[in-house]
Amino acid sequence: RNSRANVVHAVSAFANTGLCPGCNFVLQIPILSMSSNMIEQSTVEAAVQECSQASDETIENVFNIIGAFDIPRYIYNSEGKKFLPLSMTNFPVPNLFGTARDKAELFRERYSILQQRTHRHELFTPSVIVAHPDDSRSKFQLKTIETLLGNTAKVGEVIVLGMITQLKEGKFFLEDPTGVVQLDLSKFHSGLYTESCFVLAEGWYEDEVFHVNAFGFPPTEPSATTRAFYGNVNFFGGPSSASVKASAKLKQLEDENEDAMFVFLSDVWLDQAEVLEKLHTMFSGYSSAPPTCFFFCGNFSSAPYGKNQIQSLKGSLKALADIICEYPSIHKSSRFVFVPGPEDPGPGSILPRPPLPKNITEEFRQLVPFSVFTTNPCRIQYCTQEIIIFREDLVNKMCRNCVRFPSSNMDIPNHFVKTILSQGHLTPLPLYVSPVYWAYDYTLRVYPVPDMLVIADKYDPFTVTNADCLCINPVRLPYALPK
Repeated sequence: RNSRANVVHAVSAFANTGLCPGCNFVLQIPILSMSSNMIEQSTVEAAVQECSQASDETIENVFNIIGAFDIPRYIYNSEGKKFLPLSMTNFPVPNLFGTARDKAELFRERYSILQQRTHRHELFTPSVIVAHPDDSRSKFQLKTIETLLGNTAKVGEVIVLGMITQLKEGKFFLEDPTGVVQLDLSKFHSGLYTESCFVLAEGWYEDEVFHVNAFGFPPTEPSATTRAFYGNVNFFGGPSSASVKASAKLKQLEDENEDAMFVFLSDVWLDQAEVLEKLHTMFSGYSSAPPTCFFFCGNFSSAPYGKNQIQSLKGSLKALADIICEYPSIHKSSRFVFVPGPEDPGPGSILPRPPLPKNITEEFRQLVPFSVFTTNPCRIQYCTQEIIIFREDLVNKMCRNCVRFPSSNMDIPNHFVKTILSQGHLTPLPLYVSPVYWAYDYTLRVYPVPDMLVIADKYDPFTVTNADCLCINPVRLPYALPK
């Protein structure tokens, strides 16, 4: 009887904390190993402790910086129609020195992600019950290239999902896992369609040539739609075992902290006196209300990489640390995240780029403890918000590698964002234009779509919203200076 009273007391005490609803507590008990059918006091105490730890874990997951090499890898299983973690597959652990299989899987995984997303779209989903004859005719069906190649007669009005390639100079082809077919693009229309990007091509096939009437990108899909199919799987990364989108506690903290502020800057040339002076002015303005975090994207030197750049960058970072220390409120309250640029010290131009070397940043980190030097790209999780940051001059590369060069009146920012989100990838370009570590290509995915995508580019600043994702190109600090 005393034991029963203690159990009731323990349950009541836990319920009064408000840490976990009663239903979650009841569900927690079967997870624990029980020696009998009776619920003993020790079992309840263990369940209470486990739930309390889960709550503490939620609090710790408010703000996380996730490097590219810490992102979990999930592989789409077409038979089970679900994503499996790497540990549940026969794929090896990623390695910087990729194998031929890694290169093949790179394109195969990009294709399978876009294919499953397209098949779920309402235009490609056959109706179970056709209420009206016109409803069935308004649906489309994807064909494979193998289906076209197997026909000797003319095949009219088909839609194929495939990757644009240029296997012969001046001739474009469409490729999928089943084969490759030559394209006739005489009726091609405008858009940022680059080599190695995936498209929905509509047209007719005859004499081993696919004559394209129209091009389109695979349909984009908001994050909420993706999670409705795949649940609370944490594709994004970070310490949380499930997606932070499912955390009511984090959402509550996010709503309560309306004053949280992030500052994004690109091309922070620390070797320029004018830039340091402008940073002085910025910190002075923010000192009364310090932002949650400053994100500084490279390049951190105005001069290209050279033999004296490392020593120069050390001195420049020391100068920045001295400026930050002049503003105690910012030094104590704000975090500083540094994302390297394409011309900063590092192992070439292959993505993802590692952080700036520790021997360069050591003195800065000692002076500014709340600083993190991370990879390019990187991911930021703040409460339930998911942010991807990428520093690369992509707009220029994509325009130069288009199937048709964009016209002068094209809305480049909107087309650019549409291309990135529809491809579900940060660099939908040939590997010789934008090299990638084959086994780490998954770290460049933009799927599920984040809440915010920051692409720091030398193109003019822009803000575009697409598929519930806010995409921005932050200001380049040197060119924000008054003339």
